[in-house]
Amino acid sequence: MLNVDAAPTDNIPLDRLLWRQRERSQRILVLSSYSRSLTNFRLELLKSMVRAGHVVVAAGPEDDAEVKADLSRIGVEFARIPMARASLSPVRDIATFLQIRRLLKTVRPDVVVPYTMKPIVYGGIAARSAGIAGRCFLITGLGHVFSEASLRTLKGRWIKRLSVWLYRRAMAGAKAVFVYNDADRSDILENSLVHDLSVIHRVAGSGVDVDRYAFAPAPFEKPVFLMVTRLIRDKGVFEYVEAARRLKRHRPDAEFQLLGPFDPNPGAISRLQVREWIEEGIVNYLGETNDVRTFLAQCNIFVLPSYYREGIPRAILEAMAVGRAIITTDLPGCRDTIEPGENGYLVTPRSADSLYGAMWALADRLGLAVEMGRRSRELACTRFDVHSINAILIERMGLSNHDHAGRGAAGACGREENQADTVNRSLDATGRVISWRG
Repeated sequence: MLNVDAAPTDNIPLDRLLWRQRERSQRILVLSSYSRSLTNFRLELLKSMVRAGHVVVAAGPEDDAEVKADLSRIGVEFARIPMARASLSPVRDIATFLQIRRLLKTVRPDVVVPYTMKPIVYGGIAARSAGIAGRCFLITGLGHVFSEASLRTLKGRWIKRLSVWLYRRAMAGAKAVFVYNDADRSDILENSLVHDLSVIHRVAGSGVDVDRYAFAPAPFEKPVFLMVTRLIRDKGVFEYVEAARRLKRHRPDAEFQLLGPFDPNPGAISRLQVREWIEEGIVNYLGETNDVRTFLAQCNIFVLPSYYREGIPRAILEAMAVGRAIITTDLPGCRDTIEPGENGYLVTPRSADSLYGAMWALADRLGLAVEMGRRSRELACTRFDVHSINAILIERMGLSNHDHAGRGAAGACGREENQADTVNRSLDATGRVISWRG
C-alpha cells in the first residue's frame, strides 16, 4: 500500500518504492471487547498503522454500522466476533475463543494487538497457539478482578487466581506489553504474568487528540460539574451524587451533570436509580453520546471519583485537553493525570466527604477552576498527546516505516486562542496548594 501523503523526495523510482512498501507491509489484527472503542479510543492508532503501509483488520462484538463506516474511511476492515464482556459464562467464552481462532485463520495476521481483558486472554491464547510471534498487548487496566473490592470475597479471590492463570498463558512470549501506570506494571511482575521484563513498556495511556479536543474557554457564571462514565458503581457514581446532594444545599445554583451509557456489568446502576436522582433534583442525566466535546465545553469542573481499576481514564484526558479542572481519586491511573493543586484535586476513594470538600472548594472559586483548566490543557499537550504516544507504540511493535512522514506533536497546542486570558488574569489564583485527600 503506497502512502500518498509522503512524497518520494529521495528520487526512488516508483516501482522500487512500491516494492519497498510491499516488503514492509504486515497484516495486523486489533481485537476489542467493544466495537465503538475502536473509533472512540483507537482511531488514531489505526490510522498510524495504515499510514505505515500495513493491512489492518479491527474486530469487535457489536455489528455497528457507524463504526464500520468510520473504519472503512481510513482503510481498516471490520470483523465481528461474539463476546459478552461482562459475562462469566464458560460456554460464551469458549465461543469467543473459537471465533477468534477462525478469524486468525482467515486474516493470517503477522501482528495481533488485543486490549481489555477478554481480548487479551482469549486473543492472546489463540494467537499463541497459532504460532503468531507478533503479539502486542495494550493493558488499559487489569480490570475489576485485580481491585481491592473484588479480593474481599472468596469468589473474587478465585476469579483472580483463574485470571492470573489465563493472563500468563496469553502473554507468554509476548513481543510487547504496554502498561499505562506503575500499579499495573507491579501487578504484572508480582503475579509473574510476563517473565521477560524487557518487553514491558510504560506509556501515558491511550492519549488524546489535542486537535480534535480543542481548548474551549470555561463558563464561569455558575458551577457546572460533569461526570462522564459508564454507569457502574465502581466508577464512583454514588459518591458523586451524594457529594452533589450536599453541595446543592450550599450552592443551589450549582449544576451536576451525568453523561454515559448504562452497562451490563454486575455492578451496573439501574435506570430506576438514575430516574430517582433526577426526580430528587440532584443530577441532570444527559444520556450517552459519541461526541463529548459539546458537553465538556459547557462545564467548568470535571469529576471522576472512580475506584475501578483504571489504566489512565480517557474521559479525564479529553476533559484536560478541552481545558477543565479535574477532580479524581488518588488511585493508580487516575492520579497519573493530576498535579495536585495545579490542574485539579485528588480525593480519597469511596469518600463522599472528601469529594464534597474538593467540589465545594472549586464551586466557590471558579476563577481557580479556570486557571486549573489552563494547566490541564498544557499537560494534555505535553504529556498525553495521542500522536506522540502512538509513535512509541508503532516503534515498539516493530511497525515503523520511516519513509513515511510523521505528524508533529505540537498541533493545536501552539496555536491556542487566548479568548479567556483577560478574564484569567483578573481571577483569584490563591489556594493552589490545597490537596483534598479527606
